[in-house]
Parts: sequence; C-alpha cells; structure tokens
Amino acid sequence: MTGRRDTAPAIKVWDPLVRVGHWSLVIGIVATWLTHGRWHEWLGYAVLGVVTLRIVWGLIGSRYARFGQFVRSPAATLNYSKKVLKYKEPRHIGHNPLGGWMIITMMSTITGVCASGWLYTTERFWGVAWVEELHEGLTNFLIVLVVLHVSGVIISSMRHHENLVAAMFHGRKRAPASHDVI
Repeated sequence: MTGRRDTAPAIKVWDPLVRVGHWSLVIGIVATWLTHGRWHEWLGYAVLGVVTLRIVWGLIGSRYARFGQFVRSPAATLNYSKKVLKYKEPRHIGHNPLGGWMIITMMSTITGVCASGWLYTTERFWGVAWVEELHEGLTNFLIVLVVLHVSGVIISSMRHHENLVAAMFHGRKRAPASHDVI
C-alpha cells in the first residue's frame, strides 16, 4: 500500500444495523451448523429474523444499505465481471455488482434453508425425504456461497488495498478518489 492510501480520509459506509446484522448472521449460521434439536431450530428462527430485518433495511435504510444502491443490472454485473477477470475492476465505496448479487443470493438461500427447516418441523412434512434433502442441499449451497463470498472479500481487499473485514467492524472505508465508483 502507498502512504497516500494509508492516510486517506475515511468515510462512514456501513451503518450499525448492517454491521451488527452481518456479524449476527455469521454467528447465527455457524451456531446452527454446530447445533441440533431445539437450539438449531431457535437459532434458525433468529437467523431468519436477521435476514427479514436486513430486507426491510435494504428498502428503507441508509444509503449504502439500500438494494437500489448496490444491486445492478445483469448487463452491468457482467461488464464488471469482465473487468475483474482483466484485473481492471473499479473500486466501489458500497458493494460492487458481484457483491450485491452475492447478498441477494445468500439472503435468498438462507431464507430457503430456514423455510425448509421450519417445514421439516411441521406435522405434515416431518420425516418427508424431499424436505430434508432440500434443507441439506440448500445448506450445502450456502456453504459454497460463503466460501465464494469470503474469497471475493479477500480478493477485493488485496486488489484495492483495503481491509473490507475491518470495514465491516468499524463501518468506514477510504474516501473515494476521482476514479472510484460510488
């Protein structure tokens, strides 16, 4: 990193609800993977509650929390992806287009995991093989998404000389330069 980037002013990007919600999901999902029975069920409900709150916040929340700020069209996302492959992607203050779609995909998958888990606890679907298989399949898909998400965070952090994990704790990122996308 250059000294200029290290001393660049920081701006507030991730509000407390986004940050607490993010880390609550991390803890909640890991905890559900490690538990069974009642704990597993209640943690699943808590995770679903966090996702529901995040969806609401994505509609009415702060600037960088809103879906309209970071969910881009398929064409814009494909264009960004091509730039990533060429190592020429622009830095984004909020989520980049791939990150935006990762959020949508992860929240949808988490919702599916929670819904299928709940179905499995009902009298009608208790012991029904396809519901259990759906729950397990979505859980496995979520693991793949988590690995891709963490990989994307590491790659973006390295390419843009910015610790995105730290930013998700304190909420600040380096102020945009004239060539940055906001």
